[in-house]
Amino acid sequence: MYQCYVSGTGSFVPEKRLTNFDLEKLVDTSDEWIRQRTGISERRVVVEGEATSDLAVKAAERALAAAEMDPKQIEAVVLCTVTPDTYMPAGAVYVQKRLGLSGCAAFDLSAACTGFVYGTAVATAFVQSGMYQHVLVIGAETLSRVVDYADRGTCILFGDGAGAAVYSRAEAGSPSGVLDSQLCADGNGAELIEIRGGGSASPASHETVESKEHLISMNGKEVFKFATKTMVELIETALERNSFKPQDLALIVPHQVNSRIIEAALKKLDLPADRLFLNLERYGNTSAASVPIALDEAVRAGRMNRGDLVLFVAFGAGLTWGYNLLRW
Repeated sequence: MYQCYVSGTGSFVPEKRLTNFDLEKLVDTSDEWIRQRTGISERRVVVEGEATSDLAVKAAERALAAAEMDPKQIEAVVLCTVTPDTYMPAGAVYVQKRLGLSGCAAFDLSAACTGFVYGTAVATAFVQSGMYQHVLVIGAETLSRVVDYADRGTCILFGDGAGAAVYSRAEAGSPSGVLDSQLCADGNGAELIEIRGGGSASPASHETVESKEHLISMNGKEVFKFATKTMVELIETALERNSFKPQDLALIVPHQVNSRIIEAALKKLDLPADRLFLNLERYGNTSAASVPIALDEAVRAGRMNRGDLVLFVAFGAGLTWGYNLLRW
């Protein structure tokens, strides 16, 4: 099997900021309350006329530039999202068209906040098998389109953005490569985070719109418990399956979900805070875009060197969860 590594990363967020002080005007909340319970100060949101594909294309262009790659070398585009431009066709084809990649594979992958981790595993399998040499994986979301800004339990959490990575075949002897991935799901928790309306079970109607079924609903207490437990288990499993110790990790790039969840994981694993890359304060939870935006910012900040052991971990609606372990 061939070796697969990340040859370039990129990210993009909308210009418009939605601060905690802005949310104070919409719901019964406060900047202090939000920061203490989530660690979020602001998030980015699209404006009228901006769609998920707009963010995805810009992140992809930056990843391709970082990889010093002609876009036409890309053989597959995987768009990880729960907020595509349209349900049919796949959002990935709009990205493919604007990048000038007519003829290559293009499809969406829906695994909510775990989307980019799933996408990384899929791209790795494509490259390792020899099917493709270069795969573009994008995590992009416009969650502001599906947030209920009258629900203070959810509207404080989510933001918009996109991150991308190019997965390529490594040269023989390269120290870089994806070592291991684990993907999991449990449909018994499907109702904990969902958008009920719009699918075949509850087609769009006046009634579904009036009852806000097309917006995110979440059982915050149960999701918090799931995420706290799962983040620790993912890190422990990745290390145990691959015979590493916590101190071997140069960096963990986690789903940017909640500062209290991340702090609890650090304490349980006895890891120093500088082993995690966090940008939650500035962007909030951007679902499938969360890990790749943080990854790109970590790369550009010089937080990783080639050969470093790096771990992506994520968990979200589905319920889904998973990790990717890499030698950077």
